Amino acid sequence: MMNPPRGLRPRFWVQAGLSALTAVLALLTLLVPDWIEQLTGLRPDSGTGEAEWLVVGVLVLVLVAGSAGLAAGARREWRRAAAAGT
Repeated sequence: MMNPPRGLRPRFWVQAGLSALTAVLALLTLLVPDWIEQLTGLRPDSGTGEAEWLVVGVLVLVLVAGSAGLAAGARREWRRAAAAGT
């Protein structure tokens, strides 16, 4: 594993942390597709699972895109700090 370069701005740590969080949430959403019922006890689709899969699909798209964007931002920060050589 590489040692982080000096001079990383707080933005890097925020982006890296949020990137990891969104990736974990996307995986969790795929693994627990009936989370609406588990969290709230509500059954918006009368137990067919359609509502959960719709929410899962939307969340996965949003979270994966967010994770990729945040990871790219963190990488830019890493490279900026490494190039600065501080």
